[in-house]
Amino acid sequence: MKVELSKFRVKKGKTDKVDEWMKLLNDHMDKVLLTLKDEKMHVETIFREKNESGEYLYWFSIQGEGGSDVEESNHEIDKKHLEFWRECIDENYAEVSITPKVIMIPENLKNMMN
Repeated sequence: MKVELSKFRVKKGKTDKVDEWMKLLNDHMDKVLLTLKDEKMHVETIFREKNESGEYLYWFSIQGEGGSDVEESNHEIDKKHLEFWRECIDENYAEVSITPKVIMIPENLKNMMN
């Protein structure tokens, strides 16, 4: 099981596009949830931060071993998701991976996630 939190910077001027991206994901949650099964993604949450230094998106996920990668997906929603990613995420800003130090998941839930 992988537990991850990563931070990405949004390109300047892409706030409206990020709004559209998040709306797409929320409005098509039924399709999004189907793709998570292929990825063995048990939990995936996107957080958004805006402050004086810019705009950032954080991805928090709990994923089982051996899931497929989103880039390999044939789901249309994943293709649109990746289009927004390429347009909105600043690739010049190094991804920040935040290391978990304590993972508090009851055993019964952990067993279901394997």
